[in-house]
Amino acid sequence: MARMTNPDRIPPPERGKKHRVVEFDPDTATADRVHLLREREIQAVNAAIAAGRPLLVRGEPGIGKSQLARAAAKELGRAYLRHVIDSSTESRDLMWNFDAVQRLADAQLAGALRGKQSDVRRELAVEKYLRPGPLWWAFHWVDAAAQCVIASAPVPPLPNGGDPANGCVLLLDEIDKAESEVPNGLLEALGNRQFTPFGRTGPVSVADRPPLVIITTNEERALPDAFLRRCLVLALALPTGETELIDFLAERGKAHFPDLPDQVRIEAARMLHEDRQAAAAAQIVPGPGQAEYLDLLRAVRALAGGAAKQQLAMLAKVREYTLQKHVTPASAAE
Repeated sequence: MARMTNPDRIPPPERGKKHRVVEFDPDTATADRVHLLREREIQAVNAAIAAGRPLLVRGEPGIGKSQLARAAAKELGRAYLRHVIDSSTESRDLMWNFDAVQRLADAQLAGALRGKQSDVRRELAVEKYLRPGPLWWAFHWVDAAAQCVIASAPVPPLPNGGDPANGCVLLLDEIDKAESEVPNGLLEALGNRQFTPFGRTGPVSVADRPPLVIITTNEERALPDAFLRRCLVLALALPTGETELIDFLAERGKAHFPDLPDQVRIEAARMLHEDRQAAAAAQIVPGPGQAEYLDLLRAVRALAGGAAKQQLAMLAKVREYTLQKHVTPASAAE
C-alpha cells in the first residue's frame, strides 16, 4: 500500500532515526538513487511552504543541494521541475519563451507563398510561438499545458510519480551564475504570485497550491540583499571534525551502496578527510566533498571484485582521480 503524502508538509524522521530515506525511481536519469533527508532540512522545507517564500539553499558544490529539491518533491507527492541557470539566463526565461526567430522565418515563408492575409495572420498568431517556462508550469500547470497545445510544445516529464494536482516543487539551480537581474525579476514574480507573458492579455497566476521554489547557490557571486530578505535560507555544510565527517559520509555510503563492506566505506571517508585537509592547507576551495566520495565508491564497486581486500586496493588506485583533482602528482609529469 502506498504511503499517503501531505503536499504541504514532510513528516519528521521516524523516532530514533536521524533522517528519512528517500528513494528515487530506478529509471530516473541520475547516478544517485537515494537521498537522506535530515530533520533540519525537513524543517526548512516545511517552513518555506508555510511562509510562502522560496528556500535558498547555500553550500559547497556536491553537498546535496539539488537532491534536496528532488527528495522534497518525492516526499510531498508534488510534480518536480528543474531549471539550471547559467550566465546567459534572463528572468523572462524562467517565465516564458517567445520564439521570434521561428515566427520571422514562418512569416518570410508565408510571404513567399503569398497565402491569404487572414490565413497568414492566424498562422502567425503570437500565442503559437509562446512556450511556458518553469515558473509558468509551477504557478499553473493546467494553464501551461493548454498553452503547450496551442504552441505544439512538449509537456515536462513527471519523475518519481509527482502529481501536479498536489502542487509543484521548482528547483532553480545555481542562481549565482546569473546577473542580479535574474533574482530581482524572480522576486517580483514570486512576490506578486503572477506575471503576464508576452502577447497575453491576462496574467498567469498561482492556482490552488503555491509552488515550493528551491533555489541553490554555490556562493560564486553575492546575491542582492532584497532577494535574500525575501527567502528562507538553509546552509548545508559537511562536518568539520574527522570522526563526525567519517560517520556522516559512511552513513551516506551505506545508503547508496549497501553491498559494500563497512571498512571500505569508512576507509574512503578517511581518505576524503585527509585530502580535504590537504586542500584546505593549500587554500584550494572547494575541497573534495560528498559528491567525490560517492564517485569514489561507485568506481570501486564497478572496478573491483567482491572481496574487501580488492576493493580497498582499488580505493588507493582511484583516489587520485576522484579526490585529488587539484593536485598534480609527480607521476603525472613522467
